Amino acid sequence: MQNQNKKTDSRKCEKYAKYEYEKLSYTETYGVLQSLREDEVFCDIKLETDDHKIILAHKVVLASESPYFYSMFTKFSKKNHDIVVMREIHSTALQLLVNFIYSGYIVVTGENVQDLLPVANLLQLQEVKEVCCDFLQTQLCPTNCIGIYDIADLHSCTKLLTNSELYIQQHFSEVAGGDEFLSLSSEKLIKLISTDKLNVPSEKKVFESVIRWVKHELDLRNGILPQLMEHVRLPLTSESYILKEVVEEPLIKNCVKCKDYISEALNFHRHRSEEPIPQNIRNNPRHEDKVILVVGRCDMKLNTLFYDPKMNRWHDGPKMIQSRKNASLALVKDNLVFAVGGSDYRGNALLSVDVLDLSSESPRWESSKTMFVEQNITGVGVINDNIYVVGGFNFCDNISDSAKVFDYNTQKWRMISTMCTLRYDFAVGVLNDLLYVVGDFNESLWEALDTVECYHPSLDKWTEVEKMCEHRRGAGVGVLGGVLYAVGGLSGYDEYNCMSSVEAYRPSTDIWTPIADMNFPRHRAGVVALDGLLYVIGGIKGSSEDSTECYNPKTNTWTTVAPLRYHEEASVGVVAINRTGFFKTC
Repeated sequence: MQNQNKKTDSRKCEKYAKYEYEKLSYTETYGVLQSLREDEVFCDIKLETDDHKIILAHKVVLASESPYFYSMFTKFSKKNHDIVVMREIHSTALQLLVNFIYSGYIVVTGENVQDLLPVANLLQLQEVKEVCCDFLQTQLCPTNCIGIYDIADLHSCTKLLTNSELYIQQHFSEVAGGDEFLSLSSEKLIKLISTDKLNVPSEKKVFESVIRWVKHELDLRNGILPQLMEHVRLPLTSESYILKEVVEEPLIKNCVKCKDYISEALNFHRHRSEEPIPQNIRNNPRHEDKVILVVGRCDMKLNTLFYDPKMNRWHDGPKMIQSRKNASLALVKDNLVFAVGGSDYRGNALLSVDVLDLSSESPRWESSKTMFVEQNITGVGVINDNIYVVGGFNFCDNISDSAKVFDYNTQKWRMISTMCTLRYDFAVGVLNDLLYVVGDFNESLWEALDTVECYHPSLDKWTEVEKMCEHRRGAGVGVLGGVLYAVGGLSGYDEYNCMSSVEAYRPSTDIWTPIADMNFPRHRAGVVALDGLLYVIGGIKGSSEDSTECYNPKTNTWTTVAPLRYHEEASVGVVAINRTGFFKTC
């Protein structure tokens, strides 16, 4: 037995001297009490469940741990009773909880958690209630999350309620395809589909889920359809889908109010650009939506565009301060877009950096901290709010191996270690907080490079990694699902000898693997990941390439989507941003 004590001076005899003792563990005491209970010694209460099982215990022990039992044995009419009937309580759950009171130990499983949680809630055993909630949270999946949400709501489990609701919102597509979804009440369904936080690949999924829910119990639910359609954002689907699928749905045809929503959606698609768009919940994109911001030079000006994957449309964005050909984009803190380097309309490398604050009500480009030296066709990546700028041409048109970093929090630039190789026509990707520099052109050998090097910020060191399968100059680079992709580029000097091949690099294996070719050859294309797809935008193919296509890693296929509004004369900078403020205007 371990004790804590406070020493006294044995050489003195003082009236108020003291020796303090504190027992460190009550395990032995509770062990004795548990033994007494098992031997039915000194037990003064019998708990009887509906299935006529009797659990013996000591009132003082139960009351010491459970506020419910404390009130029962001190205030209620049963305080002098030696037997209490516990209504609508499973005997196994009660036995486990009484054991916990005596031992402080309990095992929660998938088989007992739904019996334990309500009883723990009744007995006000908060520790066990929290353990049950933590266990249920680890079990969340598309087939049970609605049931867990209902359990959390019933027993006032605030944290579990919030987390299960968030899970349902984030996995709506999978959840809506399950049986639990069909059991939702109309009130809960409306609450779910009305939230801006709903994560769906397309508003089509919301419409189709509503129709499925109504048809499950058509006689009872058909009258609720107009209330549900009020929260389906039909204008955010394509016009062709509305005409082919929504208009032809029998439930919609027989609903007068629903036809109003169709007319509203079609008018949204057919409105004139000079007319204001009526604002309401149905044409307001959900907050989790993202769009792709693009900058690229056209007609001696720098245009800012944004692409809406769900609407498959391009829109004009805020105008740039100055012409900035070959600019690189960097996103910091999810709401600050930096346009770095590039050249002006005369081809002179730029020292300046511009920034777009997406959190403002009317986003516009403004000047930011300038770099040390002018940089054109430079590589840019962001790690922990630091913008890394490497390589490119400087003001003398010399190829550079220099690298620098801008710390957003301190608003200062500083130099870092130089790269292993001089590079000016390459691409950069960030994966696992490491900066990868891919490909280039060796003028002395007159060929593209297949080399790749990686920068470790914590070591301030560059190291070479496995070479690509192909030599690539001006490849696009994107990161999706823990994989680095090298897209297109030139195999040599000739700008008409453009590549459509693509390869993928996994750091865990240090191997580059060829994947399906793009539909169009291109180099200096913008590449960005969004919603599980890899988008490749613009670039150069001898004459300008104005197509946009996306890669699905699950099917290893490329799909052509909406073309750019303008033909681009140079590489484009791209970044995926939250659809806020200005970017909600369609």
